[in-house]
Amino acid sequence: MSSPFVFPETQSTVLPDPSTYFSPNLLSSPLPTSSFFQNFVIPNGSQPEYIHPYLIKTSNTSLSASYPLLIFTAAVLYQAFVPDLTISSTQTQTKEQNRVVSSHSDLGVTLDIPSSNLRFFLSRGSPFITASVTSPTSLSITTNHTIASLSSNDNKTKHTLRLNNTQTWLIYTSSPINLNHDDGASEVTSKPFYGTIRLAVLPDSKYEATLDKFSSSYPLSGDATFENSKPFRLVYQWQKKGSENLLMLAHPLHVKLLSKYNNAGVTVLHDFKYRSIDGDLVGVVGDSWVLEMDPIPVTWYSNKGVNDGSRDEIVSALVKDVEALNSSAITTKSSYFYGKQVGRAARLALIAEEVSFSKVVPTIKKFLKETIDPWLDGTFKGNGFLYEKKWGGLVTKLGSTDSTADFGFGVYNDHHFHLGYFLYGIAVLAKIDPEWGQKYKPQAYSLVTDFMNLDQKYSTIYPRLRCFDLYKLHSWASGVTEFEDGRNQESTSEAVNAYYSAALVGLAYDDSSLVATGSTLVALEILAAQTWWHVKVGENLYQEEFAQDNRIVGILWANKRDSKLWWATAECRECRLGIQVLPLLPITETLFSDAVYVKELVEWTMPYLSNEGWKGMTYALQGIYDKETALDEIRKLKGFDDGNSYTNLLWWIHSR
Repeated sequence: MSSPFVFPETQSTVLPDPSTYFSPNLLSSPLPTSSFFQNFVIPNGSQPEYIHPYLIKTSNTSLSASYPLLIFTAAVLYQAFVPDLTISSTQTQTKEQNRVVSSHSDLGVTLDIPSSNLRFFLSRGSPFITASVTSPTSLSITTNHTIASLSSNDNKTKHTLRLNNTQTWLIYTSSPINLNHDDGASEVTSKPFYGTIRLAVLPDSKYEATLDKFSSSYPLSGDATFENSKPFRLVYQWQKKGSENLLMLAHPLHVKLLSKYNNAGVTVLHDFKYRSIDGDLVGVVGDSWVLEMDPIPVTWYSNKGVNDGSRDEIVSALVKDVEALNSSAITTKSSYFYGKQVGRAARLALIAEEVSFSKVVPTIKKFLKETIDPWLDGTFKGNGFLYEKKWGGLVTKLGSTDSTADFGFGVYNDHHFHLGYFLYGIAVLAKIDPEWGQKYKPQAYSLVTDFMNLDQKYSTIYPRLRCFDLYKLHSWASGVTEFEDGRNQESTSEAVNAYYSAALVGLAYDDSSLVATGSTLVALEILAAQTWWHVKVGENLYQEEFAQDNRIVGILWANKRDSKLWWATAECRECRLGIQVLPLLPITETLFSDAVYVKELVEWTMPYLSNEGWKGMTYALQGIYDKETALDEIRKLKGFDDGNSYTNLLWWIHSR
């Protein structure tokens, strides 16, 4: 990968200070800004995070775990946090210290609570919550419920705690511990203990022998590795303590991708399940998993090409749309809306190439240069990209002093969305003007690396994969803002565009490594969208009441599924469909490859159509299974989404 350019430095006045909840040794490196543990490290650090299968909430003296109940209506599905168990010390500390993240990895986070001499190894997908008690400490385990019974095995290393809410928790310790409680109480206490303690809820009594068997080995951290020599493959490898294999939990997409051929020593326990908002979590035994997906070709043009008889109609629209570029300078200062118009113009260039009408390409090239250059060379008036060191990444000039500007880009919201549009334009311009491409290659790679860094060389400038979640296998759009329901993402299609555009940058610069990484992330983002955002009739992933009323999720949170959008109500079905389709690209064909589902989605949306721009997205999907009707409707449209055009819609329909 080319060395990224560092944009001029700025001091943000709106970003929170990370030093409160990160240990000092981590502060010299760029820090994660859309991570699965983000709520632990931003003010006030008091909201829970979903570390599958538990909701975890921390304070400066304790950690609370909830095996959450799923609550659902026709409009929303969410997990309710109740502190089922809270672990702390009974000893009073002279000075309370902040809890801190002392290390983090792709698949886990280590959380220290010095006030209670506790260090938690929170591993995603572990049925156990594991704590190391770092010096002899009297422990307290409290519950929001009443303790029905507490029993221990003969050597006092396994304890069974039954609560009056029907839950049973198993407690395993590395050495004997005496646990005491009073009848009808809600607290268990111990004499001073030093060693490892592990807690696991028992969803079904038949799982007890399995939990017993795997209680002695635990993960310290976990890495997810892409192999450029083998794209479309992701390898999980856990660092562990103990000689027994690890027992972890896989969500439905993991189960789908666990390779039948490359997982020697891995056993899937299909009858060992924990409930989750993401679908059943299934037991997997093994210290390393291989996840493999079908290859997805990243190409500049449509997969099958444009129908011969439709070329004239596309060219006619293309000439008009390109002529309009001469009189339509981009007036917005918003990095998002500006980027969308850059992407829109770049689409016209590729459509021109695909229909062999190169006459208009010089006009588009001029427009793209005039619009992109100022953002890359720092001359754009009123906004632009800057670099801030506190967390390690790009912010906009407007976003550095206003947390709401550019949809929160300055507090690390939506980075892949905004930068994806710019990168699409940059990739196309570098393709049609290689000399320009070489001039701005460092800046182009800076935009890529801000949200897609996997290169150790740049780990002092940007964090690892800012937006992409290597356990959930999709991106999060929210940055360093505390949310009760954790991270969230609305538009999967704009996330797909980001990694697709990064792969196109790789194609433009003949960078096979970038093409491989971008293509693999595109494939995962698409599979995740199809798994969790696309709600199919009779699929049973979500509760029936929610699934009956929704064909697509509006906002997907770590801990919630919402039918509404940030900017529109659940009733605006065309908005909900449109935000999961735009921008309309060759890769959209792969994202919506299931024609049966597409028909369900379009028919669910059709009665609610009113806005011209959103109509175009609905008709585009209709074109997958009913091309002629969709084409008739598109020809009647009077307006288009600001990132779309009549030319682009005609290209889409005529390449079905």
